[in-house]
Amino acid sequence: MSSFLLLHGWQNRRPPAHWQHWLAGELTARGHTVEYPQLPDPDCPHVDAWLAELQTRLTALPGPHRTVLCHSLGCLLWLNAAARSAVPVPVDRVLLVAPPSREVTLRNPEIAAFALPPALTADHLRSAATHTRLIGTDNDPYCPPGPEAAYGRPLAIPTTVLAGAAHLNIDAGYGPWPSVLDWCLSPDADHPITHRPPL
Repeated sequence: MSSFLLLHGWQNRRPPAHWQHWLAGELTARGHTVEYPQLPDPDCPHVDAWLAELQTRLTALPGPHRTVLCHSLGCLLWLNAAARSAVPVPVDRVLLVAPPSREVTLRNPEIAAFALPPALTADHLRSAATHTRLIGTDNDPYCPPGPEAAYGRPLAIPTTVLAGAAHLNIDAGYGPWPSVLDWCLSPDADHPITHRPPL
């Protein structure tokens, strides 16, 4: 069995309508170990506090097949952990979904400390996890440059762009998201990830 850590974003209190909440339930129902913590102070988060929670939860996951799925600010949490070489146990796969751009992050003082560390390299990501993938969109208001320009090319992360899906959150209709569940269950780290079904 695989184990999973789900990391939410800014101002997120794990609402039931969010795809991460749905995914946690689906994976748990199939017998997998799932950690989906409420990260502290989601409105005014502190990098070190969130990093400590990441390390605690990740260490608790049984190996060897650990997968981390991040949304929005949760992606930047993971990138900060990688930059600091602060991932405490081996991780098989990481999925970064809709990370905000460095410029947008820096414009919001509550989360500015999470901005992409300039020292982060592709080597850091390879040390943090065997496989890393990035999912973004062509109209995310939190990532105007687009995911490839902001993260994919600079960090050599394989990137999938889902057209017209905004921030891949509740406002964009992303509750149940079967293709992400299929990716979690597939042994293939390159298993396709596509749009949610039409509402």
